[in-house]
Amino acid sequence: MLPNIEKVELQAMLDWLAGYGADEQGGVTRLLYDHAWCDAQHALAVKMQEKGLAAEFDQSGNLFGTLKADSGSSVTNGEHNLPIVTGSHIDSVVHGGKYDGAYGVAAGILALEYLKQQFGVPRRTLQVVSLCEEEGSRFPFAYWGSRSITGAACLDDVRELRDAAGARFEDAMTQAGFGPDSNYRSAKRHIGAFIELHIEQGQVLERLGHSIGIVSAIVGQKRFSVTVGGEANHAGTTPMIWRKDALAGAADMISAVRRIALQAGHPLVATVGQVIPDPGVGNVVAGRAVFSLDIRHIQQESMEQCWKQMLEAFTTIAEEHELELEWEEHLSVAPTSMDARIIHDIQEICLQEQLSSYLMASGAGHDSQIFQSACPTAMLFVPSCSGISHNPLEFTSEEDLMRGFRVLVRLLYKYGYGS
Repeated sequence: MLPNIEKVELQAMLDWLAGYGADEQGGVTRLLYDHAWCDAQHALAVKMQEKGLAAEFDQSGNLFGTLKADSGSSVTNGEHNLPIVTGSHIDSVVHGGKYDGAYGVAAGILALEYLKQQFGVPRRTLQVVSLCEEEGSRFPFAYWGSRSITGAACLDDVRELRDAAGARFEDAMTQAGFGPDSNYRSAKRHIGAFIELHIEQGQVLERLGHSIGIVSAIVGQKRFSVTVGGEANHAGTTPMIWRKDALAGAADMISAVRRIALQAGHPLVATVGQVIPDPGVGNVVAGRAVFSLDIRHIQQESMEQCWKQMLEAFTTIAEEHELELEWEEHLSVAPTSMDARIIHDIQEICLQEQLSSYLMASGAGHDSQIFQSACPTAMLFVPSCSGISHNPLEFTSEEDLMRGFRVLVRLLYKYGYGS
């Protein structure tokens, strides 16, 4: 039986990590392979070593901290020799908060330190991973960390992608010290199970008064870039009826996105978060407009049907305005159910800890849905104040952070030290 877990330096570690990429808006901007990201990952490697873990990067920039099992343990033989891994991602959105992703990384490091101090060497290897990327904030490709580990993606899938400044993915990776020419091991590896502790990023737990969210499934996502081509022209001398206004066409398409999503009803959501007109000048009719599209649902068929309806609407609008239409899909992730056995174990731990838990779906995408295709995976949530996330105001109380930490420690103890 584990002793009562006293307060650990969890909040202090989150505050420390938020210093890497701290921005003028009061948030955190830490994008894949940029300077803040590099500084944070290397600082975490040092932190892992200070906590008694063996730190190791892979070619993608994922960082693992390992608490190796006793070499004489029977659990290290056969299929059970694969490590139990916890953690989350190190990257952020632009002007994001200090808890998204970082909480799971900090909690994982401190959980392994606690277990080592209390119980010594485990019977089964435990690891914490600081995944290099999840958000897709710099390059139009999300879950690079978990995808590279599970083999769901490789460098050939991303090397020619470019960020907003025109930098190639592979060049950014190489400049950060990673990639196939580095001295690090290949990213792909096999793991026994993955457990991700995360803030909810929504209001459900807070509104319903629960301490722990146990994720039953994670929504599927489809992300697109839609390009509308028209004809740039003078804003004063081009009559309205003769214009081929790409931005006006894009605006009609965006209105169609909202209309179709509302007709589909809950839980489908669709979002246009970025619109880029070209040339983007106040007195010029736009000759080109590009907008993002994000569609999510817990059922694959419903998500596909929604996209089909939106594409039909886009095509009709383009024809009516004599515009060209192109689209590119950047992400397609199927809805994913979490592992039933680990869910049961989490529920049992919450009962033992006298913590109110709630079985729920996640409306946000997470690395757990990538790992579930490769190994048993589970995900835990703690409440987010007012449901605010991807925002400098993102906040979770220290008490809620510690409740999630206690559940994580007990789960890792069960798998790492139990019989």
